[in-house]
Amino acid sequence: MCPAGPDQARLTYEVAHTADLPVATLAEVRAVLDAAFGDGLTDDDWEHALGGMHVIARAGTDLVGHASVVQRRLVTGGRAMRAGYVEAVGVHPDRWRQGVGAGLMDRIERMVRAAYDIGALGSSDEGQPLYRGRGWVPWRGPLTALTPDGIVPTDDEAGAVLVLVEQPVDLDAPLMCDWRDGDVW
Repeated sequence: MCPAGPDQARLTYEVAHTADLPVATLAEVRAVLDAAFGDGLTDDDWEHALGGMHVIARAGTDLVGHASVVQRRLVTGGRAMRAGYVEAVGVHPDRWRQGVGAGLMDRIERMVRAAYDIGALGSSDEGQPLYRGRGWVPWRGPLTALTPDGIVPTDDEAGAVLVLVEQPVDLDAPLMCDWRDGDVW
């Protein structure tokens, strides 16, 4: 159960690699994400969130939010860029609109800026205001994925792929992501 109301516990954040998180904590994270996304979080989505750095928000001992960043390769302008790809940003519904998502993203963005050429994520319509309000911008150019069948357009993702850039990048150029099962972006 997640605390709510004026007497809620102070939020704390922990940062850890997947390898350092106990199985019980990963189960807590998955439960919060399932509550946050309902039917929207697939096993592939969960798999995409693993293998990188996690930020976990707690109110007291209750896990109330999660975000992770994993490394991917994005290709644009003839260059393979090391991308900090943000995954599984979710907050328990009892804690929506209370600053938990912003606290998660503060920590994720610090990692992206310090360790990657570019930040990227695939956003739901509901997530767009949070990310855009923090300086993430939509990729305007054509989107593709390098699949086992070759390069495939992913036009249905137009407007949903957002990036966080610190150096000049042509947002109108083609952008290609590496292959993975499930949603490629």
